[in-house]
Amino acid sequence: MSVLPGIVPGMINDLNSIDWAALEHAYGPGDDVPGWLCGMVSPDPDTRKEAFSDFYSKALHQGSVYSSTVASLPFLFAMADDPATPDRGAVVALLLNIGREVIDAEEIYAVVCGPDGEDSTIYPDTANLMREHADAFVAYACDPDPRVRGAAIEGLGLFLDDAERAVALLRDHLETESGAAERGLVVRTMADLVLRLPAAAGPARPWFDALADNGSTAPDTRLAALVHRARCAPESVDDRTVPTAILLLREITPSPRLEEDRASTGPCTCEAEPEPDPDVPGHIAAAFDDLERHGRVHAATTPLLTAFHEALGARFDDREALLTEQLRSADPGTRYDAIDMARRLITSWRGDHTRLVRLIGDRLQPHDSYTAAAAAEALGQLAGLAEPAREALAAYVTEHRPDAWASPHRVLRRAHQQAVVALAGLGDERALPSLLVALDTGTDAWRAVPAACHLPHAAAQLTPRLVRRLAEVDHSREQFGFGLTALTRTLSRLGDPAAVPALACTVHTAVRHKQWHTAEPVLKALASFGPRAASALNVVRPLTDADNVGVRTAAASCVWELERRPETVVPLLERLLEHHRNFDAIDLAGRIGPPAAPVLPRLRQILSDQAEENARNESNDAAVLNTGNAWTLVRTASALWDIAGDCEADTVVSALLNAWKDNDSTARDVLACLNRMGQAARPALPRIKTTLEQPHRGNDRWSDAVASDLEIERICRSLVTRLQNLPEPTPAGEQ
Repeated sequence: MSVLPGIVPGMINDLNSIDWAALEHAYGPGDDVPGWLCGMVSPDPDTRKEAFSDFYSKALHQGSVYSSTVASLPFLFAMADDPATPDRGAVVALLLNIGREVIDAEEIYAVVCGPDGEDSTIYPDTANLMREHADAFVAYACDPDPRVRGAAIEGLGLFLDDAERAVALLRDHLETESGAAERGLVVRTMADLVLRLPAAAGPARPWFDALADNGSTAPDTRLAALVHRARCAPESVDDRTVPTAILLLREITPSPRLEEDRASTGPCTCEAEPEPDPDVPGHIAAAFDDLERHGRVHAATTPLLTAFHEALGARFDDREALLTEQLRSADPGTRYDAIDMARRLITSWRGDHTRLVRLIGDRLQPHDSYTAAAAAEALGQLAGLAEPAREALAAYVTEHRPDAWASPHRVLRRAHQQAVVALAGLGDERALPSLLVALDTGTDAWRAVPAACHLPHAAAQLTPRLVRRLAEVDHSREQFGFGLTALTRTLSRLGDPAAVPALACTVHTAVRHKQWHTAEPVLKALASFGPRAASALNVVRPLTDADNVGVRTAAASCVWELERRPETVVPLLERLLEHHRNFDAIDLAGRIGPPAAPVLPRLRQILSDQAEENARNESNDAAVLNTGNAWTLVRTASALWDIAGDCEADTVVSALLNAWKDNDSTARDVLACLNRMGQAARPALPRIKTTLEQPHRGNDRWSDAVASDLEIERICRSLVTRLQNLPEPTPAGEQ
């Protein structure tokens, strides 16, 4: 590999003096790292680009630092020091990223297990090494190349431990930088410095005040100062902060606001785009497209406004006012990026979001499919909270014919599909024609199938089409993705018994090919039909002796739902509960109820064993392990209540509350059991009230997080109403 002559003299010889094969990166030995380092100084731009990409993806994989990463630092600094190095800005940026990762992690990962199994202090050691090179970043920050300066200025906030010196340097740099982006970077770095070194707050605060409050300062710099002052001094936020920010935003975007008239807008005229590789499943191609698209920034103010929303935190009214301005901005990029900021606020904080939802709905403009797709996708993640935008969604969907679902224009197609999915999520049958096009043509049917489950009134039209797709599954091959599971789940939700024969046939075929992971969700779908699927018993019953425990459990559950004979199922259940953490078997015991009393000793043992393990974890400062264990407590305690009732009440409530404390994601399941317990749930009332009063939604990160939180609120209100006026229970012996 060639390098530019004169660059980093002796670098090649120095590289060869290191046993790189004895070092490691994310994907194995580090013997390919020297090639990447040489590639970074290649005369060929493509070679340099590939070398940086390889280093980031393997030697700085997802922010992790390895022995080969540390060994590369002297060479990276040598490259950054040499004026002849091409892409010096990229080299300094790489050094900055390595430094940021180790400084962010040096306390969390103070000691890690090294590749040889020994304790390693690689993160704090590397952080100290970067701080030792702080003067290099001071020099880079004065470089004539703005790309070098940009990366280096951030380094002043990370690597300098002398707070007064760092503040003075940044103050000087603001005077010398003339570009808005560069000045904004200096202001942001000052805030980062204050957050890292509280000693910098004293000299930095008056500097922020002078910038933010000085009317002669450029509005973009004033806005940056106002936002970053809020980041490092939350007490500075008052009733004037957001109105001032809004006025500054308007100064930055002075174009007159255009009144948008839906009736006058025409259809999308975007060019047809090439289709993705047909060998790549649609949902996978879409996921990669989403990753690329969600990383885009469409307005220069977006990073600043994102930081502002984080600083404002729970100041809901202020954030709503700011988002209202963003969503109505004259700048299309500002409006676009505001959509996801509004979605994050709505999905994270409880409250009346009607105004913001309607404003997102206003972005469903037929002439702007790119923005409409983002708005529709956001609305689709809001569950019932999207109701105020129902008519806007319906108007957008009906603006085009249903075959827009399969339009050759990818942007229009995605926008139409996202709007249809969001509308279907509200149970609106105006989404049906487009879903039928999807199922009939097969175009992006993976997106239509889960959306169809929200339209049970259209089951007569949807079920035959879904059954036809189910029949097309090739069970002789491994099934990847979620296609079959989505099909069976939707058929279950639609509840049309016409699907039962096809589901029974699918189970039979899957078992014949030993596709256990396929048979299990189909059995669960059959079980959802209850006695209406009794015709499938001859197929299901033999599977209670299948070789796979998951299929055996699903089959036993299905037999119970189809004929409700405990004398048949409980003996099966006793054997199934011998398997560790068989949650489906535990749930089945609870559904059977009192007739499942023979398994109570086993359930008590499971609960006791888990409680003891959790106690050991806490005593060993490893309580974090209890997060996953919480589900064992919830499932088992719920089953105990459903079988034994009041005599297990104290044990059940205690287990549920402990699980809830350890893992907030269990809240919906915990509350469902408490709701069934009625008066016996009274000891949980303080926690229930606390949950209902909290302004922030739970920590559930799944796609149904909003629907889950709405259900949590509903159950909490019901329980508070039922429990708070009950008389205190009479102590034993005083009755």
